[in-house]
This record gives sequence, structure tokens and C-alpha cells, in this order.
Amino acid sequence: MTENLAPVLSALVVGANQRSSSLSVRDRLFVELHVMAEFLAGLRSRGIDQALVISTCERTEVQVIHHDHDAAYQHIIELMSGHGEMALEDLKQQVYRRSGEDAVRHMFSVAASLDSLVIGEPHILGQIKTSHRIARDVGMSGNDLEGILQAAYAAAKRIRRETSVGSYPVSVAAAVADVAGGVHGELDRCGGLFLGSGELSEMVARTLMSSGLTKLVASHPTASRADAVARALGCHVAPFEMLTETLPASDIVVTSLGSRRHVVTQEMIKAALKARRRRPVVLVDLGIPGDIEPAVENLDDVFLYNLDDLERVAMKGRATREKEAAAAFQMLEEEVTTFLRGRAERQAVPTLTALREYFELARDAALADAGNDPEKATRLLINRLLHNPSQVLRDLAGQDVNSTTDLRDMEDALSRLFGLGNGPEEKGK
Repeated sequence: MTENLAPVLSALVVGANQRSSSLSVRDRLFVELHVMAEFLAGLRSRGIDQALVISTCERTEVQVIHHDHDAAYQHIIELMSGHGEMALEDLKQQVYRRSGEDAVRHMFSVAASLDSLVIGEPHILGQIKTSHRIARDVGMSGNDLEGILQAAYAAAKRIRRETSVGSYPVSVAAAVADVAGGVHGELDRCGGLFLGSGELSEMVARTLMSSGLTKLVASHPTASRADAVARALGCHVAPFEMLTETLPASDIVVTSLGSRRHVVTQEMIKAALKARRRRPVVLVDLGIPGDIEPAVENLDDVFLYNLDDLERVAMKGRATREKEAAAAFQMLEEEVTTFLRGRAERQAVPTLTALREYFELARDAALADAGNDPEKATRLLINRLLHNPSQVLRDLAGQDVNSTTDLRDMEDALSRLFGLGNGPEEKGK
């Protein structure tokens, strides 16, 4: 009855992340989106036909469905070794391997951003979905992989909905977006002004833009640098000498000049507030030393934040996320358990169907051989159904002492399947 059953497929994850490997190794293993299809083709040529490649600054990992995990692991390691131009043995020291239920749990955890360096960071789920789309496009997302990924997406959505694990800012840039949203609500109706340049200010600008800010201008004492910032952000330029005229239209002002003088003064903001009819303004001073006169904070309707203030907001957010993570991990475990139970039940269906068909054939044969004698038909049916199990038990009992464990396992399985410890009246309940 079992000779035609397909080999059991299960999940395997092989990868290098921020905990298992160095940054230099992760850089070498990074798989660009435009070569991901080629990497997947390499897996297919080695007999792996369900696979996903996730590659970010924190991790490069391969998620596959296969019946032979040892062989699949070797194929994946060889491909990663060639791609990263690393010695195979060196690479093995830097990667992790998850199999079966542990692999499924890992896949759920990554999708829910519970395996990230910053728990709850929002970008990983989008990166997984991009990789998923590429796998689909090249025909590498089969039913088994698809089922795990869809369940992982649903688990991630539930965790986002029912916990605050991703709701609190954990970086300075996220803190700016958080405080600006707290003052102004939706940022799509706000105007932003960026004075200066630098990596942090650009990161803040991009975070605000991803949070909804669309109307922004850049300004700098040096016109060429203002043009460069505006090109990078895709926004307009405001002449620095017209700063006083620009401020009234600015709901959010971010400065990063560090010019050793206050370029935004209390008098300038007081005039801007009058022109704004007392609509509040958020001032973010990233300059070292500061660009905004501290006395500005004494004005009503002004919310001034410097780097120390923003770092405190971020630290509080990190602490809160850690607390929320406990509830998130509990939900994750519930979702994994539900998925694995459902999959196990579905996997049992072919065997149950084959067993029923076997019983039906045995019954039909017994009825035909017994003619119209129901008692004879019943005896024939019982004898025929018990023939193979009886033979297997006798064979196990007659082997050496090392087989006693197999015999006990078989006896336990039969007891569980047919409730042999209960009377007939109990079995039917």
C-alpha cells in the first residue's frame, strides 16, 4: 500500500546572518536581485525545485523544500561558496542550518522580523516578498514552499496587528518621524525644510518621506551642495538667503549644518509662527554644535528636538519593543503549531484514503468468496485484514534483541490506532 507514496518533503534553511557570520562574509555572500534568478537556476540544476533566496545587509539565506536535507545542504553550500568566492570549509564555519519544524519556525520568525538585529523592523517582510516574486517568476515556488510562506505572512500580519513590536522608533531617523507624526498627524499635508547635508540628515529625510512627507525643499549656504541634496532627495531647492521667507511654509525643519552659529533664531521662528497663525512647528537640530538657538524652545507651539532628545526616544522605543517581543514570540509559536498540525493532517489524507480503499477491496473480495454467508464473510475479512500486520509482528518478534525497540514501537502504534486498551463500546464513542 505504501510503495507508491512520494518521498516526504520538508523545509531546510541554510544561511549566514548577523549572529553566525562576520560582516565581510555577509558582504561576499550578498545576492543582488538581478542575479537571484541565476542563483535559483543553479539550485534547480542540482535537483532542488522549490527554493527562495533572501539577501539583505543582515543575512543571506536559502530556504528550500526537499526530501534529502544532507544532499540539499551540500548543493546550497557549494553554490554559496562559488558565489562568495570562499573556501567551502571556511564557509561551513559561518553558516547555520535549520531542518524540518525548526526550519519552518525560522522562516516564520524571519518574516515577522523577530530574527532581525532590530526586532520589529518593517523592511524584511517586503524583501522576502520581492524574493518570493522572483522565485515564482522562475517557477521555483511549489505548493509546499508556497504554503509555508503564506502562513508566515499571515503570522507576521497578526503579530503586527496584535502587538506593538513594530510600532516604536528604534533609530534617530525613526524617532524624528514619530515625533513629527505625534505633532502633525498625517505627514502628507506637511511641508519640510532641510538645512544642510550629511548621511544622518538624508536618512531622516528619507524616513519622513516614507512616512508620507511629499512637500519638501533643501537649502544650504553653498548653492552647489543644496543642489546635490535636492537631487539625492528628489525635491526643490530654496535659496539660503531667503530662509526667513521659507520658514512660514515649513511644518518640519531639520538642520544639520554644524556651522558654530545659530542659523535659526528665536526671532526668526517667532515671525514664522505669526505668519503661520500659530500652527505648530517641529524643529530637529542634528547639528554639532547646534544650529537652532535654544531659546526657541520657550516659544509656544514649537517642538524642538536635538540629538540627545531623539536618542532618548529611540532608546525607549527599543526597550518597549523588547517587552512586546515576548508576546510576539508566543503568538509566533501558536501560528507555527497551528500550521504544522494542519500540514500533518493534510499529509495523512493520502494514506487514509489508500487504507480505506484497501479495506473496501478486502470487504468486496470477502463477500464474493463467502456467497450469501455473512458469518463466513466476516471471518474472511478479519483474517485478511490481520494477515499482513500479524506477519510483521511475528517477524519482528523473531529477530535479535536489537529489534525489540521496533516491536514495541509497532505495538504502541497499533494500540494508538485501534484503541486496544479499551473495550469495543469505548472505541465507538
